[in-house]
Amino acid sequence: MALFGRNKTTVGLDIGSGLIKVAVIDHSRSEPELVRVAVVPLLADAIVEGEIMDPGIVAEAIRGALAAAEVKGTHVVTAVGGRDVIIKKIQIERVKEQQARELMRWEAEQHVPFDMESVELDFQILDPFADGVEMSVLLVAAKRELVESKLRILTDAGLDPALVDVDAFALHNAFEVNYPEAMAGVVALVNIGHEVTNINILDEGIPILTRDITVGTRRFREDLQRERGLSADEAQQLLQGYDRSDHLDAVLEGRGEEVAVGIERAAAFLASSSRSGGHVRAVYTCGGGSRIPGLNDVLANRLRLPVTQANPLVNLKVRDGALNSLVTDEVAPLLMLPIGLALRQVA
Repeated sequence: MALFGRNKTTVGLDIGSGLIKVAVIDHSRSEPELVRVAVVPLLADAIVEGEIMDPGIVAEAIRGALAAAEVKGTHVVTAVGGRDVIIKKIQIERVKEQQARELMRWEAEQHVPFDMESVELDFQILDPFADGVEMSVLLVAAKRELVESKLRILTDAGLDPALVDVDAFALHNAFEVNYPEAMAGVVALVNIGHEVTNINILDEGIPILTRDITVGTRRFREDLQRERGLSADEAQQLLQGYDRSDHLDAVLEGRGEEVAVGIERAAAFLASSSRSGGHVRAVYTCGGGSRIPGLNDVLANRLRLPVTQANPLVNLKVRDGALNSLVTDEVAPLLMLPIGLALRQVA
């Protein structure tokens, strides 16, 4: 099928360390509609800790995912994330946007631990119509090397990025559409991936703090192999299954503790540095790791907070056949980021 009219469709491309995920959303009608999804596995160690080790393999996997999603064009929306991206809510003197743009590099020097000559900067005024002598600004800084690396792999795959987003903002886009009630107070959106877990703290619907910890489904699988004597395939089946088991329970507590501590530390940092001083009232999980049987229960018991697996398809219109042969319950947790990217309407 031909993929729609110019600028009416957005292709979100999530390049993970274990899977390449594509979501295609049609914006031509009154509400966005998910029209196609593809999920393609990536060979082990092609991407390690966010660094592309084999560009050829990754580019080929990207092309395969786009072909599976029947994408004919070359324009995609992708994102960068990790420790080389800084998101910070700051207060500055209330000025017009053009003046704020001029001030932002100086402000960034005070708040960003990178050499200013090596970063890409952007910002958003959070309260443009409020009164008062100060205004709230969300400052974003990404190392230029990180952005250029992502652009190179897209070029290798024959693609033209329409927009390079930030992981935390893309996750927020999909989360807001599906969980509008979570836009009140302070909540944590925790994306448990293959190698890394992204912890995103939202305050009144604004993603104001992001932290990464090096725990993901790969660590759970390795624990099952090392501590329980399972093969890689057996461990993977348990992680992707629906039932808890003695094997899983034996490793959930330790790794669950790491994730819980990461959430607590992010929340504590926010409480100590934020004027609102709000405490996290709920946790939502997504990503492949959110499907691990029993993990959300372990986190809820450890944090003493409600922990919900977030589904990016709850409120999103989905066209018949969009998921093709994929099992909705299995693939939905993987789609928060690519759907968030595809929700961007590119001019």
